[in-house]
Amino acid sequence: MFEDKVLVCKDCGSEFVFTAGEQEFYAEKGFQNEPTRCKACRSARKSSRRSGERVMFDAVCADCGCETKIPFEPKTDKPVYCSECYAKHRA
Repeated sequence: MFEDKVLVCKDCGSEFVFTAGEQEFYAEKGFQNEPTRCKACRSARKSSRRSGERVMFDAVCADCGCETKIPFEPKTDKPVYCSECYAKHRA
């Protein structure tokens, strides 16, 4: 039912193959659009979004009381732990 297609990357202009397997995966997930970027450009775009400065929030560990930074805004109704205490709670 699906056949390999050659597409052109909108970022670098190189041709890439949209395989039958990838098309089947897209159909299973309900994706309507074909990919517009080659694998290298998709990876570069993802990493550039991740490399942005992460907002960190100040918090006090509920176990040891030391100051720590966390990547989410702390809620007053839930305890926050430093890395060491969090590792102890996970174990």
